[in-house]
Amino acid sequence: MTKCAALIVAAGRGHRFGGELPKQYRTVGGRMILSRALGVFCAHPAVTSVRAVIHPDDLALYRCAADGLPVEDPVFGGPTRQDSVRNGLESLKAENPDIVLIHDGARPFVDFGVINRAIDVALTGKGAIPALPVTDTIKTVKDVNGEKVVDATVDRSALWRVQTPQAFPYARIAAAHDACKGMELTDDAAVAERAGLTVVLTRGSEDNFKITTAEDLERAERLIRGKGADIRTATGFDVHRFCAGDHCRLCGVDVPHDFGLEGHSDADVGLHALTDALLGAIGSGDIGLHFPPSDMKWKGADSTIFLKHALSLVKGMGGTVKSIDVTFICERPKIGAHRLAMTEKLAELLGISSSKISVKATTTERLGFTGRKEGIAAQACATVEF
Repeated sequence: MTKCAALIVAAGRGHRFGGELPKQYRTVGGRMILSRALGVFCAHPAVTSVRAVIHPDDLALYRCAADGLPVEDPVFGGPTRQDSVRNGLESLKAENPDIVLIHDGARPFVDFGVINRAIDVALTGKGAIPALPVTDTIKTVKDVNGEKVVDATVDRSALWRVQTPQAFPYARIAAAHDACKGMELTDDAAVAERAGLTVVLTRGSEDNFKITTAEDLERAERLIRGKGADIRTATGFDVHRFCAGDHCRLCGVDVPHDFGLEGHSDADVGLHALTDALLGAIGSGDIGLHFPPSDMKWKGADSTIFLKHALSLVKGMGGTVKSIDVTFICERPKIGAHRLAMTEKLAELLGISSSKISVKATTTERLGFTGRKEGIAAQACATVEF
Protein backbone atom coordinates (compact mmCIF):
# COMPACT_ATOMS: atom_id res chain seq x y z
CA MET A 1 0.00 0.00 0.00
CA THR A 2 1.29 3.45 -0.93
CA LYS A 3 2.06 5.58 2.13
CA CYS A 4 0.89 9.15 1.72
CA ALA A 5 1.60 11.60 4.55
CA ALA A 6 -0.09 14.98 4.87
CA LEU A 7 1.91 17.78 6.45
CA ILE A 8 -0.30 20.70 7.54
CA VAL A 9 1.81 23.82 8.02
CA ALA A 10 0.32 26.00 10.75
CA ALA A 11 3.26 27.61 12.56
CA GLY A 12 2.68 31.15 11.30
CA ARG A 13 1.66 34.05 13.50
CA GLY A 14 -0.67 35.73 10.96
CA HIS A 15 0.53 39.29 11.49
CA ARG A 16 -1.37 40.55 8.43
CA PHE A 17 -4.59 39.32 9.97
CA GLY A 18 -4.37 41.49 13.08
CA GLY A 19 -5.03 40.58 16.71
CA GLU A 20 -3.16 38.21 19.00
CA LEU A 21 -4.87 34.95 17.96
CA PRO A 22 -3.15 33.33 14.95
CA LYS A 23 -5.51 33.13 11.99
CA GLN A 24 -5.48 29.31 11.79
CA TYR A 25 -7.16 29.20 15.20
CA ARG A 26 -9.91 31.67 14.33
CA THR A 27 -13.32 30.09 13.80
CA VAL A 28 -15.32 29.87 10.61
CA GLY A 29 -18.85 28.57 10.87
CA GLY A 30 -18.20 27.68 14.50
CA ARG A 31 -15.07 25.60 13.84
CA MET A 32 -11.39 26.48 13.94
CA ILE A 33 -9.88 27.01 10.50
CA LEU A 34 -7.09 24.53 11.23
CA SER A 35 -9.57 21.93 12.46
CA ARG A 36 -11.38 22.07 9.11
CA ALA A 37 -8.13 21.58 7.20
CA LEU A 38 -7.00 18.69 9.39
CA GLY A 39 -10.38 16.98 9.12
CA VAL A 40 -10.34 16.82 5.32
CA PHE A 41 -6.96 15.08 5.20
CA CYS A 42 -7.84 12.71 8.04
CA ALA A 43 -10.91 11.57 6.08
CA HIS A 44 -9.21 11.22 2.70
CA PRO A 45 -8.95 7.48 1.89
CA ALA A 46 -5.46 7.73 0.33
CA VAL A 47 -3.87 9.69 3.18
CA THR A 48 -2.22 7.35 5.67
CA SER A 49 -1.06 9.90 8.27
CA VAL A 50 -1.65 13.54 9.12
CA ARG A 51 0.80 15.72 11.06
CA ALA A 52 0.70 19.45 11.76
CA VAL A 53 3.63 21.82 12.10
CA ILE A 54 2.79 24.41 14.75
CA HIS A 55 4.32 27.22 16.77
CA PRO A 56 5.38 26.02 20.27
CA ASP A 57 3.27 28.74 21.88
CA ASP A 58 0.14 27.34 20.22
CA LEU A 59 0.15 23.81 21.64
CA ALA A 60 -3.00 24.29 23.74
CA LEU A 61 -4.82 25.89 20.80
CA TYR A 62 -3.71 23.07 18.52
CA ARG A 63 -5.03 20.44 20.90
CA CYS A 64 -8.44 22.11 20.70
CA ALA A 65 -8.27 22.18 16.89
CA ALA A 66 -7.22 18.52 16.65
CA ASP A 67 -9.51 17.19 19.38
CA GLY A 68 -11.02 13.85 18.38
CA LEU A 69 -9.13 13.64 15.07
CA PRO A 70 -6.76 10.73 14.29
CA VAL A 71 -3.63 12.86 13.82
CA GLU A 72 0.02 12.30 14.68
CA ASP A 73 1.74 14.34 17.38
CA PRO A 74 2.56 17.82 16.05
CA VAL A 75 6.07 19.06 15.38
CA PHE A 76 7.27 22.58 16.12
CA GLY A 77 8.10 24.93 13.27
CA GLY A 78 11.04 27.25 12.73
CA PRO A 79 11.63 30.97 12.08
CA THR A 80 10.37 30.77 8.48
CA ARG A 81 7.81 28.69 6.63
CA GLN A 82 10.63 26.93 4.81
CA ASP A 83 12.23 26.01 8.15
CA SER A 84 8.86 24.77 9.41
CA VAL A 85 8.31 22.53 6.39
CA ARG A 86 11.82 21.12 6.73
CA ASN A 87 11.15 20.31 10.40
CA GLY A 88 7.95 18.57 9.38
CA LEU A 89 9.68 16.56 6.68
CA GLU A 90 12.39 15.49 9.11
CA SER A 91 9.71 14.28 11.53
CA LEU A 92 8.48 11.87 8.84
CA LYS A 93 11.81 10.06 8.44
CA ALA A 94 10.80 7.07 10.55
CA GLU A 95 7.53 6.72 8.64
CA ASN A 96 9.31 7.20 5.29
CA PRO A 97 6.16 7.79 3.22
CA ASP A 98 6.18 7.36 -0.54
CA ILE A 99 4.68 10.79 -1.12
CA VAL A 100 3.94 13.82 1.00
CA LEU A 101 1.24 16.48 0.72
CA ILE A 102 2.23 19.90 2.09
CA HIS A 103 -0.77 22.09 2.86
CA ASP A 104 -1.33 25.52 4.37
CA GLY A 105 -3.33 25.23 7.59
CA ALA A 106 -5.17 28.44 6.69
CA ARG A 107 -6.83 26.83 3.63
CA PRO A 108 -9.86 25.17 5.26
CA PHE A 109 -11.92 24.44 2.13
CA VAL A 110 -9.64 22.09 0.20
CA ASP A 111 -11.63 19.22 -1.30
CA PHE A 112 -10.92 15.61 -2.22
CA GLY A 113 -10.74 16.44 -5.93
CA VAL A 114 -7.85 18.87 -5.44
CA ILE A 115 -6.07 16.32 -3.25
CA ASN A 116 -6.70 13.45 -5.67
CA ARG A 117 -5.22 15.29 -8.63
CA ALA A 118 -2.09 16.23 -6.70
CA ILE A 119 -1.59 12.66 -5.45
CA ASP A 120 -1.99 11.19 -8.94
CA VAL A 121 0.89 13.33 -10.26
CA ALA A 122 3.17 12.73 -7.26
CA LEU A 123 2.78 8.98 -7.74
CA THR A 124 4.48 9.37 -11.13
CA GLY A 125 7.60 10.76 -9.45
CA LYS A 126 6.91 14.43 -10.22
CA GLY A 127 5.82 17.34 -8.08
CA ALA A 128 2.27 18.67 -8.25
CA ILE A 129 0.84 22.10 -7.44
CA PRO A 130 -2.87 22.93 -7.63
CA ALA A 131 -3.32 26.18 -9.51
CA LEU A 132 -5.85 28.44 -11.21
CA PRO A 133 -5.22 30.65 -14.24
CA VAL A 134 -4.94 34.39 -13.72
CA THR A 135 -8.02 35.99 -15.26
CA ASP A 136 -7.53 39.65 -14.29
CA THR A 137 -5.45 41.96 -16.43
CA ILE A 138 -1.98 42.37 -14.91
CA LYS A 139 0.02 45.60 -15.03
CA THR A 140 3.57 46.46 -14.04
CA VAL A 141 4.01 49.93 -12.57
CA LYS A 142 6.74 52.39 -11.78
CA ASP A 143 6.95 55.14 -9.20
CA VAL A 144 6.77 58.63 -10.75
CA ASN A 145 6.84 61.55 -8.32
CA GLY A 146 5.19 59.41 -5.63
CA GLU A 147 2.47 58.04 -7.95
CA LYS A 148 2.08 54.50 -9.21
CA VAL A 149 2.09 54.85 -12.99
CA VAL A 150 1.39 51.97 -15.39
CA ASP A 151 4.54 50.82 -17.09
CA ALA A 152 3.30 47.85 -19.14
CA THR A 153 0.58 45.23 -19.51
CA VAL A 154 1.72 41.69 -18.78
CA ASP A 155 0.78 38.70 -20.90
CA ARG A 156 -1.28 36.68 -18.41
CA SER A 157 -1.51 33.49 -20.50
CA ALA A 158 1.44 31.97 -18.66
CA LEU A 159 0.45 33.20 -15.19
CA TRP A 160 -1.19 30.94 -12.61
CA ARG A 161 -2.30 31.35 -8.99
CA VAL A 162 -0.76 28.55 -6.93
CA GLN A 163 -2.51 26.75 -4.08
CA THR A 164 -1.85 23.81 -1.76
CA PRO A 165 -1.57 20.91 -1.07
CA GLN A 166 1.61 20.63 -3.07
CA ALA A 167 2.54 16.98 -3.51
CA PHE A 168 5.95 15.38 -4.00
CA PRO A 169 7.82 12.10 -3.72
CA TYR A 170 8.89 12.28 -0.08
CA ALA A 171 12.58 11.41 -0.43
CA ARG A 172 13.13 13.95 -3.19
CA ILE A 173 11.40 16.91 -1.52
CA ALA A 174 13.08 16.14 1.81
CA ALA A 175 16.50 16.14 0.12
CA ALA A 176 15.61 19.32 -1.77
CA HIS A 177 14.68 21.13 1.44
CA ASP A 178 17.95 20.06 3.04
CA ALA A 179 19.88 21.36 0.04
CA CYS A 180 18.01 24.70 0.08
CA LYS A 181 18.43 25.37 3.78
CA GLY A 182 18.95 29.08 4.38
CA MET A 183 17.52 30.19 1.04
CA GLU A 184 14.39 32.33 0.92
CA LEU A 185 12.06 30.53 -1.50
CA THR A 186 8.38 31.31 -1.71
CA ASP A 187 6.89 27.81 -1.64
CA ASP A 188 7.75 24.11 -1.73
CA ALA A 189 7.44 23.99 -5.50
CA ALA A 190 10.23 26.58 -5.71
CA VAL A 191 12.36 24.30 -3.53
CA ALA A 192 11.57 21.35 -5.80
CA GLU A 193 12.32 23.37 -8.94
CA ARG A 194 15.68 24.40 -7.50
CA ALA A 195 16.51 20.72 -7.02
CA GLY A 196 15.60 19.87 -10.61
CA LEU A 197 12.30 18.12 -9.84
CA THR A 198 9.67 18.47 -12.56
CA VAL A 199 6.60 20.23 -11.16
CA VAL A 200 3.22 19.84 -12.88
CA LEU A 201 0.20 22.09 -12.50
CA THR A 202 -3.05 20.41 -11.46
CA ARG A 203 -6.49 21.95 -11.33
CA GLY A 204 -7.18 23.88 -8.14
CA SER A 205 -10.43 25.24 -6.76
CA GLU A 206 -11.76 28.76 -6.20
CA ASP A 207 -12.98 27.65 -2.76
CA ASN A 208 -9.47 26.57 -1.78
CA PHE A 209 -8.37 30.09 -0.89
CA LYS A 210 -6.00 31.00 1.92
CA ILE A 211 -7.42 33.00 4.81
CA THR A 212 -4.91 35.82 5.25
CA THR A 213 -6.95 38.93 6.05
CA ALA A 214 -10.15 39.83 7.89
CA GLU A 215 -11.80 40.16 4.46
CA ASP A 216 -10.86 36.55 3.71
CA LEU A 217 -12.51 35.47 6.96
CA GLU A 218 -15.70 37.26 5.93
CA ARG A 219 -15.54 35.55 2.55
CA ALA A 220 -15.21 32.18 4.30
CA GLU A 221 -18.27 32.88 6.45
CA ARG A 222 -20.25 33.85 3.35
CA LEU A 223 -19.15 30.67 1.62
CA ILE A 224 -20.43 28.52 4.46
CA ARG A 225 -23.72 30.39 4.73
CA GLY A 226 -24.24 30.17 0.99
CA LYS A 227 -23.81 26.42 0.81
CA GLY A 228 -26.71 25.66 3.14
CA ALA A 229 -27.31 22.17 4.51
CA ASP A 230 -25.57 19.28 2.77
CA ILE A 231 -27.38 16.00 3.46
CA ARG A 232 -25.63 12.77 2.51
CA THR A 233 -26.88 9.20 2.85
CA ALA A 234 -24.72 6.12 2.45
CA THR A 235 -25.07 2.39 3.02
CA GLY A 236 -22.90 -0.41 4.31
CA PHE A 237 -23.12 -4.21 4.09
CA ASP A 238 -21.30 -7.01 5.86
CA VAL A 239 -21.43 -10.78 6.28
CA HIS A 240 -19.92 -13.20 8.81
CA ARG A 241 -20.25 -16.96 9.00
CA PHE A 242 -21.07 -18.89 12.16
CA CYS A 243 -18.36 -20.71 14.09
CA ALA A 244 -18.04 -22.45 17.44
CA GLY A 245 -19.21 -20.30 20.33
CA ASP A 246 -22.08 -19.44 22.62
CA HIS A 247 -22.96 -15.89 21.57
CA CYS A 248 -22.83 -13.36 18.74
CA ARG A 249 -21.82 -9.76 19.29
CA LEU A 250 -24.26 -7.56 17.37
CA CYS A 251 -24.18 -3.76 17.54
CA GLY A 252 -22.02 -4.03 20.64
CA VAL A 253 -24.43 -6.35 22.47
CA ASP A 254 -23.65 -10.00 23.28
CA VAL A 255 -26.61 -12.06 22.04
CA PRO A 256 -26.79 -15.68 23.33
CA HIS A 257 -26.69 -18.24 20.51
CA ASP A 258 -25.55 -21.79 19.78
CA PHE A 259 -22.73 -20.40 17.64
CA GLY A 260 -20.37 -17.46 17.49
CA LEU A 261 -19.35 -15.39 14.48
CA GLU A 262 -16.07 -15.88 12.64
CA GLY A 263 -13.94 -12.84 11.84
CA HIS A 264 -10.57 -11.16 12.28
CA SER A 265 -11.98 -8.78 14.90
CA ASP A 266 -14.97 -9.54 17.12
CA ALA A 267 -17.03 -10.07 13.92
CA ASP A 268 -19.74 -7.59 14.91
CA VAL A 269 -21.54 -7.63 11.59
CA GLY A 270 -23.85 -4.77 12.58
CA LEU A 271 -21.09 -2.36 13.58
CA HIS A 272 -19.06 -3.30 10.51
CA ALA A 273 -21.93 -2.44 8.19
CA LEU A 274 -22.60 0.78 10.08
CA THR A 275 -18.93 1.79 10.02
CA ASP A 276 -18.92 1.37 6.24
CA ALA A 277 -22.06 3.49 5.96
CA LEU A 278 -20.46 6.36 7.90
CA LEU A 279 -17.24 6.12 5.90
CA GLY A 280 -19.31 6.11 2.72
CA ALA A 281 -21.05 9.34 3.73
CA ILE A 282 -17.70 11.17 3.62
CA GLY A 283 -16.14 9.25 0.70
CA SER A 284 -13.50 7.77 2.99
CA GLY A 285 -13.22 4.26 1.61
CA ASP A 286 -14.26 1.22 3.62
CA ILE A 287 -13.50 -0.48 6.91
CA GLY A 288 -10.85 -2.72 5.36
CA LEU A 289 -8.88 0.31 4.20
CA HIS A 290 -8.73 1.80 7.68
CA PHE A 291 -8.43 -1.49 9.58
CA PRO A 292 -6.84 -4.11 7.27
CA PRO A 293 -7.66 -7.70 8.27
CA SER A 294 -4.05 -8.55 7.41
CA ASP A 295 -2.90 -6.38 10.34
CA MET A 296 -2.67 -8.50 13.49
CA LYS A 297 -3.18 -5.33 15.52
CA TRP A 298 -6.90 -5.74 14.92
CA LYS A 299 -7.08 -9.45 15.74
CA GLY A 300 -10.03 -9.87 18.10
CA ALA A 301 -10.51 -6.08 18.31
CA ASP A 302 -13.70 -4.60 19.71
CA SER A 303 -15.59 -3.21 16.70
CA THR A 304 -16.67 -0.15 18.66
CA ILE A 305 -13.12 1.08 17.90
CA PHE A 306 -13.95 1.02 14.19
CA LEU A 307 -17.24 2.85 14.63
CA LYS A 308 -15.70 5.54 16.84
CA HIS A 309 -12.95 6.09 14.27
CA ALA A 310 -15.49 6.53 11.47
CA LEU A 311 -17.49 8.91 13.66
CA SER A 312 -14.38 11.01 14.37
CA LEU A 313 -13.78 11.36 10.62
CA VAL A 314 -17.38 12.41 10.04
CA LYS A 315 -17.07 15.06 12.75
CA GLY A 316 -13.71 16.14 11.35
CA MET A 317 -15.43 16.87 8.05
CA GLY A 318 -18.00 18.96 9.91
CA GLY A 319 -20.71 16.30 9.77
CA THR A 320 -23.46 15.42 12.24
CA VAL A 321 -25.11 12.00 12.24
CA LYS A 322 -28.85 12.58 11.81
CA SER A 323 -30.21 9.03 11.61
CA ILE A 324 -29.11 5.40 11.52
CA ASP A 325 -30.85 2.25 10.27
CA VAL A 326 -29.44 -1.27 10.76
CA THR A 327 -31.10 -4.39 9.39
CA PHE A 328 -29.92 -7.90 10.27
CA ILE A 329 -30.62 -10.69 7.79
CA CYS A 330 -30.71 -14.07 9.51
CA GLU A 331 -32.89 -16.95 10.66
CA ARG A 332 -31.17 -17.16 14.05
CA PRO A 333 -30.55 -15.70 16.56
CA LYS A 334 -33.76 -13.79 17.02
CA ILE A 335 -33.07 -10.07 17.22
CA GLY A 336 -36.35 -8.71 18.65
CA ALA A 337 -35.59 -9.31 22.33
CA HIS A 338 -32.27 -7.45 22.00
CA ARG A 339 -33.35 -4.57 19.75
CA LEU A 340 -33.72 -2.05 22.58
CA ALA A 341 -30.29 -2.88 24.04
CA MET A 342 -28.70 -2.49 20.59
CA THR A 343 -30.46 0.81 20.00
CA GLU A 344 -29.28 2.20 23.33
CA LYS A 345 -25.74 1.00 22.70
CA LEU A 346 -25.64 2.71 19.31
CA ALA A 347 -27.07 5.90 20.84
CA GLU A 348 -24.27 5.84 23.41
CA LEU A 349 -21.54 5.22 20.81
CA LEU A 350 -22.80 7.83 18.33
CA GLY A 351 -23.88 10.44 20.84
CA ILE A 352 -27.35 10.83 19.31
CA SER A 353 -30.88 10.21 20.51
CA SER A 354 -32.14 6.63 20.34
CA SER A 355 -35.19 8.03 18.53
CA LYS A 356 -32.91 8.57 15.52
CA ILE A 357 -31.83 4.92 15.44
CA SER A 358 -33.62 1.93 13.97
CA VAL A 359 -32.55 -1.69 14.50
CA LYS A 360 -34.56 -4.44 12.88
CA ALA A 361 -34.25 -7.88 11.34
CA THR A 362 -35.61 -9.92 8.47
CA THR A 363 -35.09 -13.33 6.89
CA THR A 364 -34.57 -14.57 3.36
CA GLU A 365 -37.42 -17.10 3.67
CA ARG A 366 -34.86 -19.88 4.20
CA LEU A 367 -33.10 -19.08 0.92
CA GLY A 368 -29.33 -18.71 0.59
CA PHE A 369 -26.64 -18.98 3.25
CA THR A 370 -28.66 -17.06 5.85
CA GLY A 371 -31.65 -19.29 5.16
CA ARG A 372 -29.45 -22.30 5.77
CA LYS A 373 -28.37 -20.73 9.08
CA GLU A 374 -24.72 -20.55 8.01
CA GLY A 375 -24.19 -16.96 9.06
CA ILE A 376 -25.54 -13.43 9.46
CA ALA A 377 -25.65 -10.48 7.08
CA ALA A 378 -26.30 -6.87 8.00
CA GLN A 379 -26.98 -3.75 6.02
CA ALA A 380 -26.86 -0.24 7.42
CA CYS A 381 -27.88 3.20 6.25
CA ALA A 382 -26.51 6.45 7.70
CA THR A 383 -27.70 9.98 7.06
CA VAL A 384 -25.22 12.75 7.82
CA GLU A 385 -25.68 16.52 7.66
CA PHE A 386 -22.82 18.92 6.90
